[in-house]
Amino acid sequence: MFSRETPFRASLLVLMLSGLTGCDQEITDLQQFVVQTKAKPPGRVEPIPPFIPYQNFEYTTQNLRDPFKSVDFRRPEANPEKISDTATGPRPDIDRVREPLEDFPLDTLRFKGTVTKDETKWGLIFAPDNTIHRVLEGNYMGQNHGRIIALSDGSIGLTEIVPDGLGNYIERSAAIALIE
Repeated sequence: MFSRETPFRASLLVLMLSGLTGCDQEITDLQQFVVQTKAKPPGRVEPIPPFIPYQNFEYTTQNLRDPFKSVDFRRPEANPEKISDTATGPRPDIDRVREPLEDFPLDTLRFKGTVTKDETKWGLIFAPDNTIHRVLEGNYMGQNHGRIIALSDGSIGLTEIVPDGLGNYIERSAAIALIE
């Protein structure tokens, strides 16, 4: 009739009953605190601050210049079309056929080494489209009209033609180091 769980259940019942007797202790200190708190005058609630309506601002651009037209800050009165005609210095050849490596930014291209065949040294460039391209001095790469001017076993030197922000262009040196 009795199982092994019966003594366990009985001890559990005794523990629960002894725990409940602890809840019967005097709670007069708690009751006294509640009475004291209710006897105090109620606190004052601060009023809600007055609502300040939104002031609408109308932005007008009638007297301002178009931010998307280039301006020569040395000659602000000049027409942007005339600026490109009077610009001096190096200019990219926009009529030449673009090479495949000019589709990628220069910092995404990786120089992996060189190969020499028939006394011609080729550079091996790994492009972001997971292809290896062979380049020679004089080839172009990068999005800033970068022309390869030096090809060695450790790096590739380039000259880029970048806009100076004033309608002209400047030449800038760049290099890609060997990454193994």
